[in-house]
Amino acid sequence: MVNEAPLHDSDENWRILIVEDDERLAALTKDYLESNGLNVAIEGDGARAIERIKSEQPDLVVLDLMLPGEDGLAVCRLVRPHYSGPILMLTARTEDLDQVLGLEMGADDYVAKPVRPRVLLARIRALLRRVGDVAEPVREEGSQENRLTFGNLVVDSAMREAWLEGRSIDLTSAEFDLLWLLCKSAGRVLTREEIFHQLRGIEYDGQDRSIDVRVSRIRPKVGDDPMNPRRIKTVRSKGYLFVKEL
Repeated sequence: MVNEAPLHDSDENWRILIVEDDERLAALTKDYLESNGLNVAIEGDGARAIERIKSEQPDLVVLDLMLPGEDGLAVCRLVRPHYSGPILMLTARTEDLDQVLGLEMGADDYVAKPVRPRVLLARIRALLRRVGDVAEPVREEGSQENRLTFGNLVVDSAMREAWLEGRSIDLTSAEFDLLWLLCKSAGRVLTREEIFHQLRGIEYDGQDRSIDVRVSRIRPKVGDDPMNPRRIKTVRSKGYLFVKEL
């Protein structure tokens, strides 16, 4: 990672935890992010990171895969029941399997190492603002604009929660964002290009499987049959369709 000129912007004192055992890289990343208004802490051990994430509840975690104590996948899996904030995973450029596994363990996004500081900052801000924008009480909680109902499924964007047959659904931040996007576009096919642009702020490269992985995780949570989905349908060569009425 090389040093670059800072981007001047207000980040409202977001608290970031970098979980990275390369001390020099972690320090350089910390300096760059702090020069851009973020409040950054560093942890180099996976096992200790689990306890810190649970107790400190940072606004976002930047999580490397290769760590002493517990690797990044284990950290992600073990903290997810106790932490709902965004997790940005750092992966090796060619290890597609690690990227998919990271998403399956509950990561919200990933970037390939080595990553330019400006790119990392942009991805961090995109994740934080996505959560912050939805959480702002723009409309009255429970209003029609914020809450959508599809039979036994209820999704509320103000509360960032969903219920199936009255029971709360355990969703990661990224899974909720995708579910809400599909729900508010119910009855219309959303292309992968649209989904990538709205949720990640980047262009779809035609190969990234992160959206497909998330859809496969969301389906059983909303009562869909993964082998024969009726609620979230795959439209071949296009994208996904959330069915209004079953």
